[in-house]
Amino acid sequence: MDFLKELEWRGMLHDHTPGVSEILRDKGSRAYIGFDPTAPSLTIGNYVQIMLLTLFRKAGHQPIILMGGATGLIGDPSFKDSERELKSPEELEANLAHQSEQFHKLLGGIGEESGPMIVNNKDFYQNMNVLTFLRDVGKSLTVNYMLAKDSVKNRLDTGLSFTEFSYQLLQAYDFYHLYKNYDCKIQMGGSDQWGNITSGSEYIRRNVEGGKAYAVTSPLLTKADGSKFGKSEDGNIWLDKDLTSPYQFYQFWINADDRDLSRFIRIFSLKTRKEIQALEEEINNNPREVKKILAEEMTTRIHSKSATEAVDTVSSLLFDKKFTAERLETLNSEILQMVAMEIPNKTVNIGLLGEGISLSEMLTEHLGFFSSKSEVRRTIKGNALSINKRKVSDAEQLLDRHDLIAEKYMLIESGKKKKFMVLAGS
Repeated sequence: MDFLKELEWRGMLHDHTPGVSEILRDKGSRAYIGFDPTAPSLTIGNYVQIMLLTLFRKAGHQPIILMGGATGLIGDPSFKDSERELKSPEELEANLAHQSEQFHKLLGGIGEESGPMIVNNKDFYQNMNVLTFLRDVGKSLTVNYMLAKDSVKNRLDTGLSFTEFSYQLLQAYDFYHLYKNYDCKIQMGGSDQWGNITSGSEYIRRNVEGGKAYAVTSPLLTKADGSKFGKSEDGNIWLDKDLTSPYQFYQFWINADDRDLSRFIRIFSLKTRKEIQALEEEINNNPREVKKILAEEMTTRIHSKSATEAVDTVSSLLFDKKFTAERLETLNSEILQMVAMEIPNKTVNIGLLGEGISLSEMLTEHLGFFSSKSEVRRTIKGNALSINKRKVSDAEQLLDRHDLIAEKYMLIESGKKKKFMVLAGS
């Protein structure tokens, strides 16, 4: 695979510095992308860059993931309208640990010979004092050079602290350190990182005799309606099942605008070029089926095959009228938790179920799913109330722990559309 040609065909190449194609002729070249752990998890927006690393590896090269244990403490001003709120060191450390685990799963082979590497830039700075940094790093780039970068220039009117102004120096030194110690000559990133990346190339040129370093950037991905990719009405699409369930993740792709589908397939699918082109030809005739294929591929890759199968089960439970009580009782807690994230839910103390509590009291006083006990009785009279897919005939029937599925969950249904999940907690 020719890495740059592959990116170009996929619509993932925005710009690159002259000479990088010559460097990439030799297999085993190294390139890195930096990720600041300012969020509790990676998002689908980060996955564009993860695809860059994935394709770089498939082309026979070695990717480096640079975790921003240091730069995350500062904050990148690129394309930010105002100063960001700083994260605590403890929060960043927790985020970094979790994101590192995610990279192990998403890229695989980390730590193996020629496999992806994870490096933490906190290691570059923890023994460097501020005077050393100002003398050795700050002296290498002029203020005029730094002010010319869009990431800085665009913030001068609204205000830019010295803290965020220094980010460019830190990222430049990151590139220098990886160049010197890991023979890494290429930095990749989104197009908004061009200024920071080329600052690193310039730093290397000035501080390494004959030093040449290169940049490769991908375009920032926006949706056809102009909104930012990776977000839904509910916010970020996380790559963590506890923040965005596999069902919600799957639905993100199913609900994609038809106009975005061709780009999404080219950027995110690992199918062959021939298979991708065949899918593109099907978009006009059957976009729903193409979305389903992409959703299944992405959900399986990010989560697992079993998670994709669980999504099918959740869909059936929520929308298939023939879903039986017997089938519901066989579901595990992972699937039931996925269901709970999709419908109104409430946690009650499991002690309430210890000696039994009447259905009407539970639904009104403790859950608030119904406004009054008379409403519960009317619903039952209309044969419209079910517990765990079984019709209820008595508003005063007692509920206890035996009514819990997987020792924690109870599904309440009122009519054809209203569904509630009760979760037993301590």
